[in-house]
Amino acid sequence: MPISPTTLAQLPVRRLDATDLLACADLSENRGWLREEHKWGLLLTAGTGYGIDDPDGEGLLACCVVTSYGSELAAIGMVLVAERYARRGVGRRLMRHVLEEAGETPLTLYATPNGQPLYEGLGFTEIGRSAMVKGHFSATVPAPPVTVRPATADDLQEILRLDQEIFGLDRTPLITRLPAFADHLRVAVDDGAITGFAAAWPNMDTHVVGPLIARDTATAQALVASLAAATDRPLRTDVDLRHAGLLSWLEENGLAPIMTNAMMVRSLPDLPGDSGRRFAPLTVAAG
Repeated sequence: MPISPTTLAQLPVRRLDATDLLACADLSENRGWLREEHKWGLLLTAGTGYGIDDPDGEGLLACCVVTSYGSELAAIGMVLVAERYARRGVGRRLMRHVLEEAGETPLTLYATPNGQPLYEGLGFTEIGRSAMVKGHFSATVPAPPVTVRPATADDLQEILRLDQEIFGLDRTPLITRLPAFADHLRVAVDDGAITGFAAAWPNMDTHVVGPLIARDTATAQALVASLAAATDRPLRTDVDLRHAGLLSWLEENGLAPIMTNAMMVRSLPDLPGDSGRRFAPLTVAAG
């Protein structure tokens, strides 16, 4: 028997943990997304998952993850509702719970075209857009001659310092997980100083480039080229549309646009930090 709207609105929201990983991946697959179990593993340990159990006992009815950066910002991602419950107010129910839990903490998220009206109705505003691109990197247009090397354990403190300067907040719990999460982690250096860093992590049949933090476009290009040389998989990344030079270079090297998403915030005018040096997020679910 179909569940009434009243009953749906009263279903409890619970905290998720690592034991819910497969249920989250199943829900991703149900909505036509990749299962992304590796990414779910990171998000459920570095962030806080929220879910609504299907009363029919068929896994999760809905879920999302919130990655906190203290009282100044939290990122919402992976908002999913099972196909059989779509357009019945479940996403709004889940999001209202997340907003109540967040309290006064400002929030950010990446919204698909389908999800953007919901978030606008909940007080989020668009501050920019990002393009998801994917493809085999051809190296047709070489990167500028910027020195890039594999990161070492000795680089971690400088990476954390640079990330906090550019992201604008302390992401230590997330960034310190990068060496284990990513297959490749690179730093750009100039006269001994680290001027950028980037990671490539496995996601199904691709390597996702992110985060991508760099002094300038040339440095960002050199970091991507170095990561691309280390893998035979297609690359995928999400680039702020304001970085047109990087986007056009990626397209010249075989990465085609897949879709664009809106970058949105709630309770603050813009994201902290330096958007001019923040080229791509770790994931669109975590910033």
